[in-house]
Amino acid sequence: MTTVGFLYPGHSAEDDYPRLAALLGGGIALPLVHTDIGEDAHRVDALLEMGSAARLAAGVAALRALGAEAVVWACTSASFVFGWEGAQEQARELSVTAGLPASSTSFAFTNAVRALGLRRVAVAATYPTDVAELFRAFLKASGTEVVATRGSGIVTAAEVGTWGRDDVLAMARAGDHPAAEAVLLPDTALHTAAYLQDLETELGKPVLTANQVTVWEGLRLLGRTVERPALGTLFTTAAHREG
Repeated sequence: MTTVGFLYPGHSAEDDYPRLAALLGGGIALPLVHTDIGEDAHRVDALLEMGSAARLAAGVAALRALGAEAVVWACTSASFVFGWEGAQEQARELSVTAGLPASSTSFAFTNAVRALGLRRVAVAATYPTDVAELFRAFLKASGTEVVATRGSGIVTAAEVGTWGRDDVLAMARAGDHPAAEAVLLPDTALHTAAYLQDLETELGKPVLTANQVTVWEGLRLLGRTVERPALGTLFTTAAHREG
């Protein structure tokens, strides 16, 4: 059994993880421990507190008790808000605290982009514009060109968690750009696990979503590759060859 543990703030799209585990099939466990979200706000000060070392450390023992062999901070905004170097330090501290390989959803995106050999992407975010721009800057620091960035102005994860298929597809379409080789949807509060194939069919290109890449990153940390086309282009043989 391969066991990847996730620290997840709040409860907005927690049900994506059992759905992703089911799509991955047997032999992989994805236990999830909730962290204290604090103030539910896509606002820089609230996000810095949400991603603080103390809040992440509080969930580590529970994940270890569940058999986690690696841990991923399943939050994009409360990792990239620290900037490239700050997010690296956040992941390093988490790894030391857990005594396990560790990463975050922000680095899951940059590693997935690299694995697919992508150079130009578009960002379709639920966030307010200023927070979406911080994600653009994070991607730029990784060497990825962002040809378009669109924020949706949603302040709370709770509201994002109420979005359904039509909302997700509409945001992805609105955020796409002809020059983009892929579209990134960077919010783990957004339900996307059930729509991965629909998104790629609708846009005609790879679509990377937060909970999808978070699970992929955890498997990557353990050197585990799984081919599941139902989980999108990222979970294909071609992606594994690029990686």
